[in-house]
Amino acid sequence: MNIGIISDTHGCAETWEKVYTRYFMECELIIHAGDILYHGPRNDIPLEYNPKKLAESLNSCSVPIIVASGNCDADVDGMVLTMPIQSPYAYIMIEGIPIVVNHGHTLTEQTQQEMAAKFKAALFITGHTHIPSLEKRNGIIYLNPGSPAMSKRPDKRGTIARLIDRTIEVLDVATGQLLMSERL
Repeated sequence: MNIGIISDTHGCAETWEKVYTRYFMECELIIHAGDILYHGPRNDIPLEYNPKKLAESLNSCSVPIIVASGNCDADVDGMVLTMPIQSPYAYIMIEGIPIVVNHGHTLTEQTQQEMAAKFKAALFITGHTHIPSLEKRNGIIYLNPGSPAMSKRPDKRGTIARLIDRTIEVLDVATGQLLMSERL
């Protein structure tokens, strides 16, 4: 099992290309937790902002991509992307592992736990904060892969995650350094 997990790309095409080439090219599946193309009204426009190019790259990607809608994703994004933007969540079953993906902007910790329990999730993925987190609570792993290009970490390190052979790892995009890991 080799699954790429990303969130909050916000139209940053160059960063997507680097992430895909270095980390996701050999994946069986990519999960995107939302905020794909638009930079959002609260964020400065990144220097590499090119949502049209990012849409073209995602559409030509040879690895299937599952997307959950984020707060910055609009109907027009669904018109330019060839993969459906699922709202308010995506549910995936991979090798017997139930995975729920929701951007997280409308969830509290309690509603996350309720949704995870309702769908018997082993892995619950969110985004939105641009800060990675990985923790196990009551047998469920909660993952936020952070943002590869618009990090809000104090050190500004861009991050993504991967699920490889039942181990979730959060990586620094620039260096490949393992920042966090948890076993399913």
